[in-house]
Parts: sequence; C-alpha cells; structure tokens
Amino acid sequence: MNFATKLLHGSTCIDPFTGASSVPIYQASTFHQADIDQPGAFDYARSGNPTRQALEEAIASLEGGARGFAFSSGMAAISSVFMLFSAGDHVVVAEDVYGGTFRFLTKVLSRMGISVTFVDATETEAVRAAITPATKGVYLETPSNPTLKVTDIAAVSRIAKEHGLLVIVDNTFLTPYYQRPLELGADVVIHSATKFIGGHSDVVAGLAVTREAALGEQLYFIQNGMGAILGVQDCWLVMRGLKTLKARLDVSTKTAASLADWLSTHPQVSQVYYTGLAHHPGHLIQTQQATGHGAVLSFDVGSRERAKALFDRVKLPIVAVSLGAVETILSYPATMSHAAMPAEERAARGITDGLIRLSAGLEDFDDLVADLKQALDHLPSEAPPYIKKEVFSRA
Repeated sequence: MNFATKLLHGSTCIDPFTGASSVPIYQASTFHQADIDQPGAFDYARSGNPTRQALEEAIASLEGGARGFAFSSGMAAISSVFMLFSAGDHVVVAEDVYGGTFRFLTKVLSRMGISVTFVDATETEAVRAAITPATKGVYLETPSNPTLKVTDIAAVSRIAKEHGLLVIVDNTFLTPYYQRPLELGADVVIHSATKFIGGHSDVVAGLAVTREAALGEQLYFIQNGMGAILGVQDCWLVMRGLKTLKARLDVSTKTAASLADWLSTHPQVSQVYYTGLAHHPGHLIQTQQATGHGAVLSFDVGSRERAKALFDRVKLPIVAVSLGAVETILSYPATMSHAAMPAEERAARGITDGLIRLSAGLEDFDDLVADLKQALDHLPSEAPPYIKKEVFSRA
C-alpha cells in the first residue's frame, strides 16, 4: 500500500474482534488469565494493552521497522532509548538538538556515567573524528530544531556501521511521511507524537521504532521496566491524528514553503531557515533523503525586542511551546524549546534572541501572510540601523 492508504487501512483501522472502524479504548489495568500455564497475550497493562499495541504496530509499519513503542511523552521515548547504553559508554550527538534532549544528556545521563560529545553532524567527518573506543552510538536530529540543519543520515550510518555503533534519529519534524531513517541505515527512530503525528494540540506522546527485532526486545525490556508507557486514551487520540497525517502535512508544508519564500524577501527579516529554499546549505541532501521539507521554518528579526513586538501583534498564530498542529504556532526558542540550553550554547548554535520558529497550520495562506505582514511592518527600528543579511550566510 502507498502511504496514504496505509494510514487508513493499517493496524489502526478495524478492530479485529468486533469489526469496529476505530480500535476501541481498552480501559483495563489487568487481564483475566483462563489458564495460568498458558497465559494470554496480555496480562498487565504496563506490559501491553490492545489499544497501545495497535498504535505501536502502526508506527512500526509506517517507519518500516520491526518493533514500535508508545511512550508517555517525546522525552520519555528519548530517555528510554538512551537506556540502551550503559555506564562507561560514549555517544556522539548532533549539536543541534531539542533543548529538552540537551538537558537530559548534560544533567541526567551524565550522572549515570554515560558521556556525550556534541558535534556538527552536518560535517560527517566530524562524527567520525569524535568516535572513541568507548563510543557505542550516534544520535541525530535532522532537520534540527530550530535552525533546520540537515545531516546526511545514510553517510553517518555508514560511518557508524564501520565501528559497530547504533544510530538513533529524531524524526519528529518530518514524520515517516517525508523521511524514513531506518531505510537509510538508522537503527532507532524517535518521534514526539505530540507534534505532527498527533497533530491537534490535545495529547502528549512519544514513539520509537527499532529496525531489528532483537533491538526491539531490548527496548521493550526498558519500556516495561521503567513503565513510561502511553495511556490508552492518549493512544487512541494519537491513532486518530495519525489517520489525517498526510492530508494535514500536504497543506501545512505548502503553506510553510510559501511563507519561507515570502519571509526571505521581507526587509524586516534577516535570516530564514527552511530546507525547501534552494539556497539552504542542506537543501540537496534533504531532497535526496526525504520526499518533503515539512511545515517548520525559523526566521530571525534581529533582537528580542523586535521578536516580542511581533508576538504582541500577531492575531492568528498561537504563541506556544509546541509545533506540528492544525493551528499555526509561533515559538520563541530562547525561552521555550531551548530555555534549558545555556545562553552561550544557544549562541554557538545560531539560536539568537531574534530567532522565531513557525510551524505552519491549516489556516488560509493569505490570511496568515496578512497577519504576519502587519506585525512585521510595525517592528521597532534597531540601533545601529538594522541591516538585512544574506539569507543563510555562514558568517
């Protein structure tokens, strides 16, 4: 089946027991065992539940993996996957990662004797140079949050395989509709299903998929042992959102691409980050390893004062800590998604005080442009005079 059909006629569509067009919410914590010598498929809901299983099978199928897992949040998925490593292990991590991931790696994982080295993963040789005898894995986020840097997943995976390393990819921005890292050589793919997969700003969830069944058994042991599972009602909400993933992304991505083009020409915007722009440094790699550019972009208006002025004037986008919803969302990375990252670390990664992240929703494009235009046209001037930089300048 093609992707659109698989979304609607995969494991989330028909309940095998009743024929219901929606998998039921099995609101049960435990399951009767008719014969203690031959236990059933389900015994205790932390270990497995039919509703959760339907979601886990669906995401595994869409990503082309052997085993899927549903967690209580995106960070629960990320932290659980990192439990595949042990004290003394070392992991190479792309420097442009979500602020919550950075916080977990530097403040929590470090206390467990697992070390990390942050590198510019867009330079594949930098990944190779960071590998030590203790290295056991490579963690990528591509496109990155919020500056949308692109890492060549296949190239990094080849380097990793030369050293017997696990490759883990956060695929939240693109979803399996646009990008399937397991097919490019990755071993584990992770999603914050709160975002595009859920899609309606009404559920917090995380998903993970392993390429191989044996690794899936290891991750299942961790999921069951730590217990950070997704509740059944939230599983149902994620499955409902999953059915419209393609339709929503088709519209949102078209809007994001048009907004990126328009923002690139606006005199009040100094920089636009979107992989769909032909002059984006990662544009070519992105077109080779993905089938779309997604609905997230970032743009820089020069200062915190100007960013706040824009937030105060916009009327249609909501200003919030998230992305990937039916409504357009504006976020301020410096105090939202990357607040956990020290200011000097943000600056080194290009996360300036003027940077704004936009996740395009399903509103009419002309209405969004009109709203953003009236906000941008009334931004305060800067001293010294505001100078528009070349888009994607590496200076």
